[in-house]
Amino acid sequence: MQALEIYQSLWAMEQRNPQGIEPSVEENFAKIAGAGYHGVCLDPNVSEIPDCLGLMPLFEEHQLGCMVNVFPETADELQPLLDMAVQMNACQVNVIGAVMPLRPEDAVPTLKRWQAEGAASGIPLLIETHRDSTLNDLYYTLHILELMPELRLCADLSHFVVDREFREPICDRDQSYIRTILEHSDCFQGRIANREQVQVQIDFLQHQAWVEIFKDWWRLGIQLWRERSHNDATLRFLCELGPPSYAITDARGEELSDRWQEALTIRSWVEAMWQQLESNPAVKLS
Repeated sequence: MQALEIYQSLWAMEQRNPQGIEPSVEENFAKIAGAGYHGVCLDPNVSEIPDCLGLMPLFEEHQLGCMVNVFPETADELQPLLDMAVQMNACQVNVIGAVMPLRPEDAVPTLKRWQAEGAASGIPLLIETHRDSTLNDLYYTLHILELMPELRLCADLSHFVVDREFREPICDRDQSYIRTILEHSDCFQGRIANREQVQVQIDFLQHQAWVEIFKDWWRLGIQLWRERSHNDATLRFLCELGPPSYAITDARGEELSDRWQEALTIRSWVEAMWQQLESNPAVKLS
């Protein structure tokens, strides 16, 4: 039977508030485990590999799965990050690479190399849709997919909404572009954007149109994944509501909402979508 697992980002647990008080990593792991998440996602570059390896006892103590978002600065830097992920028994690696050729065709050799290294590691490797990275732009990514239709993605759609300043309601052209991204996506990240801000408060009245747009996209992405995946496959959804300056703050530097509660709300939405699609698999979404 297909399964859904929902992870929480450790980066998203950071407060970065004016008081400068941060919970310990031990407290964050305990909080994530106590809330019933399946695992924790880490966000290392190469210099942070020792710090991540030092967290292995906490994963074991709390029986949490490990997901890794890696940030290779060069084509050569993915391999040591993959070696770390293997050592940590990571469920998957999402690559946010700093290799950014101007032309899509010039990115293909690096992407193919990373695909091969991921396959050799035995860990599923996805390329994340993310600003200031290899898949910085929606149109660039669509060109890459024409050149590499086998490429699998981790979809953080918030970056494309801001990057292309999508208007709502979403026009047919842009909806078709997003559907193409979803058809290639094997993991989804939980953040809601509007055309000017990468992360908005999910319960503010002015943001409700975008809340519904993202919920529709996640629902469609989950359905497309279920239709193409084998019967015992596991889909992973990552709650990743970032601290300031992702999170909007007031004049005192205080956040306008409670990101922890928002992540739990997003998790509940995704769990409900999954249950709906399990009970009504014949329902087709546009």
